[in-house]
Amino acid sequence: MEMQQIRYFLSLAQTLNFTRAAEECNVSQPALTRAIQALEGELGGDLIRREGKLSHLTELGRRMLPLMQRCYESAVTARELARAVTKNELAPLSIAISHSVNVEQFMDPVSELFRTFPGLQLRLSHGPGAEILKTLKEGGVDLAIASAIEDGWDRLDRWPLFSEGFDIELHAEHPLSRKNALCVEDISSQSLFKQTGCEDRPAVARWFEERGAMLDAAHEFDSHHDLNSLLVASGGVAIVPQSAPRTSSLKRLKLTGLNVTRTVYVYAVAGRQRSSATTALLNLLRSADFATAAA
Repeated sequence: MEMQQIRYFLSLAQTLNFTRAAEECNVSQPALTRAIQALEGELGGDLIRREGKLSHLTELGRRMLPLMQRCYESAVTARELARAVTKNELAPLSIAISHSVNVEQFMDPVSELFRTFPGLQLRLSHGPGAEILKTLKEGGVDLAIASAIEDGWDRLDRWPLFSEGFDIELHAEHPLSRKNALCVEDISSQSLFKQTGCEDRPAVARWFEERGAMLDAAHEFDSHHDLNSLLVASGGVAIVPQSAPRTSSLKRLKLTGLNVTRTVYVYAVAGRQRSSATTALLNLLRSADFATAAA
């Protein structure tokens, strides 16, 4: 089945006249007739009942019409999309960002990207660090942003963006909020939240274990925005990166002696062809100043 045959059939279904359909398709009537006959032979039955002015679609023709219409429209859309992409009129770009990373701090490079590529089609997704790295390796996204993940794959490139420490976050009216700083004993009896799949949790947990405390979390959350609402509702506490989103209803406090830091990276696959938009964003991220990300 060829797209040309489908186009001829759609025109014939509208006009119910071989001569007018041929004129609309800019072909000779014999050529259109042969194409319709070939299509009927492939489908195993007549598509149109040829009765002069009373010509009409057969049952098969009526059933095929909406399917053929969708098929033709999809093909036209695909062709136009391919033309736009190859001529850089469209610039598709997919990025996966770890739940532990605040996407807001990357908006300056993204804004510049929108100005540079008017046809930018951005797809942004989130997930646990290991999951988004797997998606990157499988070709599901162009770039990934997460903190350190030891994967061992020799084709995985990464570039550091910034480093930061961790704070304790709690509701502004929490009893502990009146302190200037906290110690391990202060939070050992608190209801603790942990982020699902956070790539930094093992390092923080080791710090607590070295001090004879267990980092046992009672609750889990995906995004920092979810956490902000949960801390207000529950009166619990959480250990968050310094660049995590802030809100006026919550307070950040230092945990005495907590010297664990993390580095956030942008990841890409070495040797994989990159679009101009992907290359541009990678360069913008690598050259950006994230020194105040955790301020």
